[in-house]
Amino acid sequence: MNHAAMPNRTVLQKLFERPSIHTMAPATKIVVYGILLFWTVFVVFPIYWLLITSFKEAADVNGGPVYLPWIDFQPSLHAWKELFVFDYKDTLKAYVNSIIIALSSTLLSILIGSMAAYALARIEYKPKFGTILLFIACMAGAVVAIARLGADLWPTLAAALGVFYFLARVLSRHFKLVVGNGDILFWMISQRILAPIVVVVPIYLMFQNVRLLDTHIAIILTYSVVNLPIVVWLMYDFFKSIPIDLEESAQLDGASRLMVFWDIVLPLSKTGLAATTLLVMILAWNEYLLALFLSTSRAQTMPILVAAMNAGERGILWWSMSVVIIVMIIPVVLMAIILQRFIAKGLLLGAVKG
Repeated sequence: MNHAAMPNRTVLQKLFERPSIHTMAPATKIVVYGILLFWTVFVVFPIYWLLITSFKEAADVNGGPVYLPWIDFQPSLHAWKELFVFDYKDTLKAYVNSIIIALSSTLLSILIGSMAAYALARIEYKPKFGTILLFIACMAGAVVAIARLGADLWPTLAAALGVFYFLARVLSRHFKLVVGNGDILFWMISQRILAPIVVVVPIYLMFQNVRLLDTHIAIILTYSVVNLPIVVWLMYDFFKSIPIDLEESAQLDGASRLMVFWDIVLPLSKTGLAATTLLVMILAWNEYLLALFLSTSRAQTMPILVAAMNAGERGILWWSMSVVIIVMIIPVVLMAIILQRFIAKGLLLGAVKG
């Protein structure tokens, strides 16, 4: 729009007409940026409230809402000192445990889940339903022998696998019903739909029998298995969106399927990997129920420490809770900042097609 050709524009025209096709009208800018400013304040205010609460005394917290330090109240470091000076050993141990467990389980879930998702996206599986039931029956027999008859764990599992292999070779030709990739995907995501409280007692008994309770390895394996269906479900769509011609060209040049996966597919799926990694990291970082059952002191995580603070004799100490929550969100925020560029692309992937 040429403003020189329109010298007599009214004030309303100047407010509501766009100066050019690349910019918004002034009134539109005011509305849009006003809404964005309001939403920013709405989102950031809880974090600000946590931050100022961590510097309040008990009287400031219990006396009513106050918002401005040095104006409404005098800031104090007593909550930070209590956590990092007097109770620093418990806090540091729980914090390090959370970092080790969350990062390790996330990496393990991403590694195994990505390979499983790629296999389901590119290879057509046709296992027989009868063979699957036969495997479940053999494993169930092993569990009964271990739990009820006191049989040794590893020899019993080896014997069950041997029986399954023999029966599968003999009986598989008689099974007709076939399971497809879609059925496998649905079964995997159904494991995530299952409430954790249903399986937490069997998981506890299993790790108790192998003497792995209150260890990092037990919680890492459990978190990895719990979050594996999410990785498979999300990464499956990303792998399906990659043109298969690239992989076929690499295979014609002599690349193995594993080389194609590592050198071609994964680099092209960085956006999906970033978004999935952050989601799984958050789920592992905040998980409480499984950690409560599988840890007591050595492998205690931050959510357990927060729960212990809530159950203290003095009730909920909001100033100490605010410090713990601020410390807990730091790793997730840092990872989100690092992966922001990839996450933004991953969220927009597939938004425009055709």
